[in-house]
Amino acid sequence: MGQAIRIIGIDPGLRRTGWGIVESLGNSLHFVASGTIRSDDKADLASRLCQLHDGLAEILHAHVPQEAAVEQTFVNTNAAATLKLGQARGIAMLVPARTGIRVAEYAPNAVKKAVIGVGHGDKKQIHMMVKVLMPKATFDTDDAADALAIAICHSHHRMSAVHQARLATA
Repeated sequence: MGQAIRIIGIDPGLRRTGWGIVESLGNSLHFVASGTIRSDDKADLASRLCQLHDGLAEILHAHVPQEAAVEQTFVNTNAAATLKLGQARGIAMLVPARTGIRVAEYAPNAVKKAVIGVGHGDKKQIHMMVKVLMPKATFDTDDAADALAIAICHSHHRMSAVHQARLATA
């Protein structure tokens, strides 16, 4: 048997960035922690990005994950909102990368497929399956539940991701 791998899943958002940490050992998943980092919606954009950065850096320091996964940006019709989400997503990728953690990216449909078995589903289905897969899991917001789903998705796909990364550096 190998050693458990601690994974942080991050669901980026400018108002709320969800995070969830699991430990994966073979086919076994264990809930570690989850939560939501909030930015002050009355502050300017740069200050809000700093709040997300500092909050996420604190979580990484406290829980010391070895791998990270971030949901890819969903592009909607509001270009300004998509741009702001992209900036929050940049923070979500930067913070783990700055600590030397490799960051995997997953499309929203891939996360849903890994957790509920199909690429389309609503948040209630995701929450229910997160609780089925990890009965001790707790989450304070939809964003935290989604972040746990992202971590679960990465735990299912990480071996192929690790293998591809090794090939790229060989």
